[in-house]
Amino acid sequence: MFRFAYPEYLWLLWLLPLLVAVWAAAGQLARRRLNRFGRLETIRPLMPDASTGRRRLKFILFLTAFALLTLALARPQLGSKLREVESRGIEMMLVVDVSNSMLAEDFQPNRLERTKYAIDKLFDGLKQDRVGLVVFAGEPKVQLPITSDYRMAKAFAKRISPSMASVQGTSIGKALSLAEMSFSSGSGDSRVIILITDGEDHEGNVMQAAERAAEQGIRIFTIGIGTPEGAPIQIGGEFIKDDKGEMVVSKLGEPLLEKIAQATDGAYIRSTNQSIGLDEIVRTINNMEKGDLAALRFEEFNEQFQYLIGAALVLLLLEFLLLDRRNPLLRRFNIFGTDTGTESR
Repeated sequence: MFRFAYPEYLWLLWLLPLLVAVWAAAGQLARRRLNRFGRLETIRPLMPDASTGRRRLKFILFLTAFALLTLALARPQLGSKLREVESRGIEMMLVVDVSNSMLAEDFQPNRLERTKYAIDKLFDGLKQDRVGLVVFAGEPKVQLPITSDYRMAKAFAKRISPSMASVQGTSIGKALSLAEMSFSSGSGDSRVIILITDGEDHEGNVMQAAERAAEQGIRIFTIGIGTPEGAPIQIGGEFIKDDKGEMVVSKLGEPLLEKIAQATDGAYIRSTNQSIGLDEIVRTINNMEKGDLAALRFEEFNEQFQYLIGAALVLLLLEFLLLDRRNPLLRRFNIFGTDTGTESR
């Protein structure tokens, strides 16, 4: 496994374009100053040892050394030893509706964006629990298998969108069934599904999936996002209309979500613009009995920064030894491909 111990230092690499811009501006200023004394074609024979190629090469060496030192500062490391780590926590599968109805704007900016924001905050507060992610519309899909890597989980959650659904519609039953099969073996009763949807279902096999979850000791917490009054769905600046040409209004369907939660000893929460409801559910989950969770983690890491520092020092030494002007002893070899025709005159 490769990682940077201090990835925040990689932001320094944004200085590279700035350094290039400063160097280019300095070169432009130098040419303007020379133009005050006459045309460059006339002045060049008076400076036979001046070398633009050398200055360019020195700058490239400096930039490369700067980049290598920045990478070294971030401390690249390679994992060298795996160890099974035991912890106690909950396995939590987030099942998120990505159907077009989640684009309704009764939540700002829309239901799906508010859900993604809440999930991102949820991951910030987790410590030893594991999380996974299932997205669904007409068909479900495991977007993220069970993991304790919250940074990766946040990255996957940010990419949630209706484009992930190959088939539109809303099949809550299929999504719950897939989530039930996605837990790791041996997690016991410490398994939780958090279903986030507007409650519309087009399949009708939801309660069977909920009953199977209850038999396996899986608790399902449901979050209804939307309002009973509903809101139209806008895609690409146009509102969705039905076969009769009337605007489609997506409304929150609470009764089904309440039944799912009751069947599995979970809880139902209606979202508001102030709170999606994840915080309330997490507080309940934290009071649950934790299970034993085993995970393989890299215990030891080999530092790689010293190789980068060594390469950077070599480049800086070359940059220091390389003169701005041509070496008279090597001038006849024309290493940098400059035009020396005027020098023989």
